[in-house]
Amino acid sequence: MKIYTKKGDKGYTQLLGGTTVIKNNKKIECYGTIDELNAFIGNLYDQNINKEQKNTLLTIQNFLFNIGSCIANDNKKNKIDLPNIADDDIHLLESNIDNMEKRLPPLSNFILPSGHPNASKCHIARTVCRRAERTLVSLSEHEEINFLHLKFLNRLSDYLFVLSRLILLEEDSQPVEWKKNHKH
Repeated sequence: MKIYTKKGDKGYTQLLGGTTVIKNNKKIECYGTIDELNAFIGNLYDQNINKEQKNTLLTIQNFLFNIGSCIANDNKKNKIDLPNIADDDIHLLESNIDNMEKRLPPLSNFILPSGHPNASKCHIARTVCRRAERTLVSLSEHEEINFLHLKFLNRLSDYLFVLSRLILLEEDSQPVEWKKNHKH
C-alpha cells in the first residue's frame, strides 16, 4: 500500500466513510488539531518522565485516536463500529489529577509555561488541547457532536497543567511565577 494516493492534491480529502470534503472542512480542522495534540503528547511520552505518567500518556494517546476517528466519521454511508469515550475515561484523568495534586503544594500564583523542558512540553500540549477544544466547539455549531469528547479535552488540559507542576516537583525545579509588573 502506497502512502500517497494523490487524491488530496487539489485540496480535497475523504472522511471516514467516504464522503469527500474540502481540506479546511470543520471536521478536518477538528480531528487534525486532535492529531497535532496527540503528536505533542507523544513527544512528551518520549521524554524521561515517571513511568506511571508515561502509561497514562499512552492511554490518552489511544483515547485521542478514538476521538479523532469518531469525529472523522461521516456517519452516512457505512455504520462503522468505532471505539468511543466513556465517563470512566474522564474519571481516569480526574483520578490522575487528584493523585498528582496530593503531592503538590497549593497554587498561590499564576505560573508561566516554563521552568523545565518537560514541563514546557506539557504546556505546549495543553495549549494545543485548548485549541482542539475550541475547534470542537466550533464544529458543534454546525453539527451534532459527542459532548463527552469536549469534556475529555477540557479535563485533559487540566491534567497537562497539573502534570507540568508534578514534573517541576520531580525535577526539583521551581515554577516561574507571573510577575504582573515585571520590568527588564
